[in-house]
Amino acid sequence: MAAARAARRLCHAAAAAQPPRLKKLALHPPKSVEVQFADGSTFHLSAEFLRVYSPAADSKIRSIAGEKVIFGRRHVGIMSAESIGNYGVRILFDDLHQTGIFTWDYLHHLGSNKFSLSRNYIRTLRKHGLSRDPQRRK
Repeated sequence: MAAARAARRLCHAAAAAQPPRLKKLALHPPKSVEVQFADGSTFHLSAEFLRVYSPAADSKIRSIAGEKVIFGRRHVGIMSAESIGNYGVRILFDDLHQTGIFTWDYLHHLGSNKFSLSRNYIRTLRKHGLSRDPQRRK
């Protein structure tokens, strides 16, 4: 009996560890993406947030004391998105960044942690004296 209860708890824990299945992805260019999951959670993710947390390595990242920091992306926009198999989407940003593939799991993670990730991003920018605004050309 105790073994059956332990097995049920283990199954529930494994199910809880898996992110819910994606139901809908809606592109709202140029400023956001809306994702909705089977558990009823819906997230509106801004272009800037997605660009900053793109899963791809990028030449426009500044490394400061070993910390990778993307800055100056306040006004970045989304131009298009391309489905990648049945597991993710590649987003083309208007700064021509297009190498990151956002898996459904990663989008769920970003949406679920949006406020703490955004707060950490702002703190990192402040720590290094950087801005969300693009640098002015001289």
